[in-house]
Amino acid sequence: MPRILVTNDDGIYSEGIRKLAAALRSLGEIFIVAPDREQSAASHALTLNRPLRILKLEENEWIVDGTPTDCVNLAVLNLLREQRPDIVVSGINFGPNLGDDVTYSGTISAAF
Repeated sequence: MPRILVTNDDGIYSEGIRKLAAALRSLGEIFIVAPDREQSAASHALTLNRPLRILKLEENEWIVDGTPTDCVNLAVLNLLREQRPDIVVSGINFGPNLGDDVTYSGTISAAF
């Protein structure tokens, strides 16, 4: 069964991330690692000036006080390092990612 990492830039409490995870459950094992709050326009930003905090909310679900890129890095390099995810899925975004938005979108950067 594929391991699917789900994240976003709208935060762990976003309706979109819940719907996305639910839609993907039949395709594989779901792991959610997402920011503790909205991080739109975070682009590829990494938190370098302070320690990141990770809180396990429930089985296979963590909240991070950082950017979407922090979430993916922590998931791949730490939380899931023994068995890395097969795919990273980011969204469902609250707003559109059109035109120039793709250059600074935290949702798109997390997927990269």
